Amino acid sequence: MSDLGQFPQNKSSLTHTEMTDCPRREWVLMDTDVLVAGAGPIGLTTAIELRRRGISCRIVDPLDEPRQYAKAVGIQPRTLELFENMGVLRQALDASTLMRGQIMYANGVEVARVDLTLPEDVPYWFLCLPQYSTERILTERLAELGTTVERGVGLTAFEQSDGAVNCTLSDGSTVNVQYLVGSDGAHSVVRKGLGLSFEGGAFAESYMLGDVEVDWSIPSGYSVRANHTTDDGTTDDLLVCIPLPGHKRYRMSMLVPDDLMPDESSNKASVQHGFSTGKTPELHHIQAVLDRLSPEPTTASMLRWSSVFRISHRIVDAYGRGRVFVAGDAAHIHPPTGAQGMNTGIQDAHNLAWKVALAVKGVATADLLETYDAERRPVGEEVVGMTVRNAREGIGSGESSIDTAMRRQAQLLIDYSESPLNTGRDSSSPHVQPGERAPDARGMRRDGVQYPIRLFDLLSGVDHTLLLTSDGSAESINSLEKVADAAIRSAHGMLDVYAIVPPGTVTVDSLVPIIEDNDSQLCAAYGVEGTAALVIRPDGYLGFRGHPENVSDYFAKVFAVNQE
Repeated sequence: MSDLGQFPQNKSSLTHTEMTDCPRREWVLMDTDVLVAGAGPIGLTTAIELRRRGISCRIVDPLDEPRQYAKAVGIQPRTLELFENMGVLRQALDASTLMRGQIMYANGVEVARVDLTLPEDVPYWFLCLPQYSTERILTERLAELGTTVERGVGLTAFEQSDGAVNCTLSDGSTVNVQYLVGSDGAHSVVRKGLGLSFEGGAFAESYMLGDVEVDWSIPSGYSVRANHTTDDGTTDDLLVCIPLPGHKRYRMSMLVPDDLMPDESSNKASVQHGFSTGKTPELHHIQAVLDRLSPEPTTASMLRWSSVFRISHRIVDAYGRGRVFVAGDAAHIHPPTGAQGMNTGIQDAHNLAWKVALAVKGVATADLLETYDAERRPVGEEVVGMTVRNAREGIGSGESSIDTAMRRQAQLLIDYSESPLNTGRDSSSPHVQPGERAPDARGMRRDGVQYPIRLFDLLSGVDHTLLLTSDGSAESINSLEKVADAAIRSAHGMLDVYAIVPPGTVTVDSLVPIIEDNDSQLCAAYGVEGTAALVIRPDGYLGFRGHPENVSDYFAKVFAVNQE
């Protein structure tokens, strides 16, 4: 029998702090571990994920108060999976409204109606939630973890060395940190300070946005896209309405009339992306477009907010250098088509935070942080290309099927296919592979719980999770305990381990928690039979699949050698 008995149930008896008690603060005197510049959804997600792992951080934002803009309003199913793990799912569901589909009109005639559908294996739907509500929910969660946003304070400059980043703030103070994360938007100080290129282009059109209520009879939860085309097929008028929480409330987008066109003469050298500081649309501007394009006569009221918006499509040449990284709009900007921007940035944050946390604790391999760029920049390039194409040709253009289009928009098809962390990947296999999203599975049972549980119930999101499939025999369990023991030591104790056994299996006492896979739903979802090992990364992607004896090959890519 292995020495698994030295640790309680599922973790090593040594705490993370004890097991990772490295001299990280002896290199350079640090004021805090990480500085996050920018307190939008991406910066808040980064800070939450760091704090959940016990990493000290500060988060600063030059705005005295968060803007009450209904800017990014779409929450994708993949993001809701991450929100579940972060502990904010209920709040997001409570505050949002369901996106049921889209109705499209051309020259006053309905030409298409799409009902949003997802397979049953996807736990969450498409939601609409104003960005300011998302920020409020994330800010409250961060405060629960002991960190508050420092408002009215922005990053103005930074210098990095081998062991630290010295940051200068707008209040004149300086802060020494191990790592700096720039989630400071399209005009990012961090991106500029790193000297990253930001290649791309801008759309010639400007748009006006308005948060209004209307009295039409369009079904609840459906977005509206209406346009007018000329005889040669050119679109010369456009209306896009996205439902918001409330009674017949929408975030509307339209082409800008001449009297509201922004003056670009004063900032031609800047990135033309984001809200204009010039004139803002009034209710009569929005009503005029509705009079031309609304599918039925309607009156707009309750203008809560409006702005003129410019769109560019750009991406950096690197997501970080040294100890400094960019995420979200600081790394990639593109059309808002399909609500991809904020959701992509939140996944940037999830990918980066667990890796930075391991580096801060001194247990990461020397090149783990380099995988952030290797994994996320190809995703950013794909999203930029897709949203530009969809803005010009319509959502789903070029897709092989509606199902594929929906899954891609839901961000369920993101695949780190070329990641150096992938271990045991078989591109010829039809089953989920390392680098792909780890799907949920239902119908499992465990002792002490009266009802079926899900795989997602077992994922902490803070640490890796190792699933070891077994026939449930005493011999098999004994073998898996030895694998679990070695794996936990390789992961410096930062690992949850479960044995997955067939339903009704008579098992011996086990130091590895036993999960019964009723109807083999988990094994079916992952395409495994007999004895196998699956490692799910903290960000919800599969890292390893293969024989349990080889699982250490994955951990060697993530964790430094444990000297214990």
